[in-house]
Amino acid sequence: MKIAVFFPGIGYRFEKPLLYYSKKLAEECGYDTFLDIDYEIKREKNNIRGNEEKMREAFTEACESAEKFLAPVSWKEYDEIVFISKSIGTAVAAYFTNKYKLQAKQIYYTPLAQTFLADPAPGIAFCGTADPWVPELDAVLCRCAKANIHSYRFEGANHSLEGNDTMENIEILRGVMQEAKKYLKE
Repeated sequence: MKIAVFFPGIGYRFEKPLLYYSKKLAEECGYDTFLDIDYEIKREKNNIRGNEEKMREAFTEACESAEKFLAPVSWKEYDEIVFISKSIGTAVAAYFTNKYKLQAKQIYYTPLAQTFLADPAPGIAFCGTADPWVPELDAVLCRCAKANIHSYRFEGANHSLEGNDTMENIEILRGVMQEAKKYLKE
């Protein structure tokens, strides 16, 4: 059996393109169990960006919520595990990979600097050069390399891996999904 666990961002949910199409890819690649983590963030969601204390609080609350979903999972039942994460979800996925000592594939969509505080496992990452949540993109890409995370960089793309041109956004999404599918099939 194969399980795909999805860790969204605070404002980037499952109906958004990266996670929506990733779930379809996982299904095409033989994953038969899907778990969507739904965070219960009680703190104010505004003004988190650039505020280290609020980011830490949001991370803690996201981890607590994720624990409710993940505690009953019997990981040994699965032959293959993939964690597909977005934004703050990349830090939560990294944290739980270590907590449960899992050998899980990792797809990190727009990882944050905080992701690397959780000692992320090897995998693949997708980043945009115009991401306001990642003002020091070169530092994040360097950390990806050190953690054995193959990273893809998209010029002009924001935190949703989008820019101002819809057709270019579709091409970015296509490129991301092609690489994610290759990785899932490895």
